[in-house]
Amino acid sequence: MTFSNSLTIWTGALLILSVSLWSCTTADDAVDCCLTTSDRHIPKKVVTSFTIQTGDGPCNIPATIFVTRKGLKLCAPFPSENNWVSKLIDHILAGPVKSPPKKPKGKKQRQQ
Repeated sequence: MTFSNSLTIWTGALLILSVSLWSCTTADDAVDCCLTTSDRHIPKKVVTSFTIQTGDGPCNIPATIFVTRKGLKLCAPFPSENNWVSKLIDHILAGPVKSPPKKPKGKKQRQQ
């Protein structure tokens, strides 16, 4: 094997390696999608936010993704498909409900 043949092989190998590494770095990142949904009701007190997944793009089913206080993502049906999903979304959008201040416990004061 001559020097030029060896150089050609190394150049070809280097070219293949660099192209494969470049394609790995420019590939689309993995998308976090709901692949199925559950009709099981989710308690209002555990949900903090939600996002809507449309059926187009890399995620091929419409869904509602609820995020819990612990950071779990729960896949529920699209809001138009289930009434409880719409109500839960309305609850989240309404924000936290403030309860009225409680009266301090203790002895009642006499009025004079």
